[in-house]
Amino acid sequence: MSDERKTLAIKLYEINAFKFGDFKMKVGINSPVYFDLRVIVSYPQVMKTVSDLIAAHIKEQQLTAKHVCGVPYTALPLATLVAVQQNTPMLVRRKEAKDYGTKKLIEGLYNAGDTCLIVEDVITSGSSVLDTVRDLEKEGIVVTDAVVVVDREQGGAANIAKQKVRVHSLFTLSFLLNTLHEAGKIKHDTVDAVARYIAASQINSDGSFVNPQKKDGGNDFSRTKLSYEQRATLAKSELAKQLFNLMASKKTNLCLAADLTQSEEILNIADICGPYICVLKTHIDIVEDFSEAFVKNLRALADKHNFLLMEDRKFADIGNTVSLQYGKGIYKVANWADLITAHAITGRSILQGLKAGVADTTAEVRKRGVFLLAELSNSGTLIDVKYSEAASKIATEGADIDFVAGVVCQSVKCFDFPGLIQLTPGVKIDDASDQLGQQYQTPEHVVKERGADIGVVGRGILQAKSVEKAAALYRDRLWAAYTDRIAK
Repeated sequence: MSDERKTLAIKLYEINAFKFGDFKMKVGINSPVYFDLRVIVSYPQVMKTVSDLIAAHIKEQQLTAKHVCGVPYTALPLATLVAVQQNTPMLVRRKEAKDYGTKKLIEGLYNAGDTCLIVEDVITSGSSVLDTVRDLEKEGIVVTDAVVVVDREQGGAANIAKQKVRVHSLFTLSFLLNTLHEAGKIKHDTVDAVARYIAASQINSDGSFVNPQKKDGGNDFSRTKLSYEQRATLAKSELAKQLFNLMASKKTNLCLAADLTQSEEILNIADICGPYICVLKTHIDIVEDFSEAFVKNLRALADKHNFLLMEDRKFADIGNTVSLQYGKGIYKVANWADLITAHAITGRSILQGLKAGVADTTAEVRKRGVFLLAELSNSGTLIDVKYSEAASKIATEGADIDFVAGVVCQSVKCFDFPGLIQLTPGVKIDDASDQLGQQYQTPEHVVKERGADIGVVGRGILQAKSVEKAAALYRDRLWAAYTDRIAK
């Protein structure tokens, strides 16, 4: 069973059922790791594996009960599968009693004195399990055991045990971390950091904290506090890993927006500025003399100076259309651009369509990536907070997150996951805006205040008297702002 658990642990990490970052918890503290097992309902085989392991654990521990009850809501589908597999009647506990009909809080057929085993996804303080125990006991039902998928090891198991309910867990947080470390998914620094957090964030049975000064504090896993090298180990996208490591080794977080209409101009700029940038961003459809020779030469310069190419196409159509736009047509973007940008307006299908567009070319999906657009830098944008949150959710949840390298946004609050890269346009040392609604911010402001990992500069370099000096200046200021940010 140990090998099965290790395989499942890695799979849960890969589908983002748990992630690293700086997350506000229900119990009132910030945590460097967050479990969202709700995502497993989108992965039937994973859900079956989890329920099979729960059932096997119940049998192995010789736990017996007349009923099974899942803690609402995440554990309900797991409890259902366990009940069916074991042919055990299930009870459903409502979070709120109905104000109509029978007004029952516990649904199902039962009698006073019946026994019940609780299934739960994650325990921190144990309060959700204890709430379920309380409501079951009000109906005269006896609860002796609870099986949980993950014990965060913050006192929940002990708190539940004080109410004479034994806790059995498939995973402890320590086991998950050590398994990921052994598999090369995370570094030992991550294991140590989370272990320090667990030790400092124990919760008493009354809900108070053993170390109360930590209650309102953050943790060392905020993405703006981690180095690019650390974040590379947490990235799910191969392109994000590559870009993080490229920025760290080259010591640049500057993206040049080469918004020029002549291919020779773009190639000259790319050659001059290449040593100072991590990404060159194009709008290929404005190039008046586009040719296959041009992108071949541009690709050669990217290899020569070690930077990535991003086509800022902002794909925004249904899956089949974006697949064709990406891989076919005149530009055949998937053949030469490492990165692209896309709107999230059509939902998750945008990622599926784009991945299909790569599959139809000679390129490899794992060597391509997308930045989802969650916020814009121009005044009067119609993008609101609800849209930004939805775009960030698409970037961090689902089967296609391995294709998402980052998010285009203007705010540090846009997303938490440190394995994604924040790309922020509108960087300029002078001029607050232009006549077409573009709003500019200084390198220091976008990196330190807005959370940018990469600052995008266009006219600040392209219109400078010395393009090379301007590129060096922006590179130095953006990099200094980043190093100052993580130092603090």
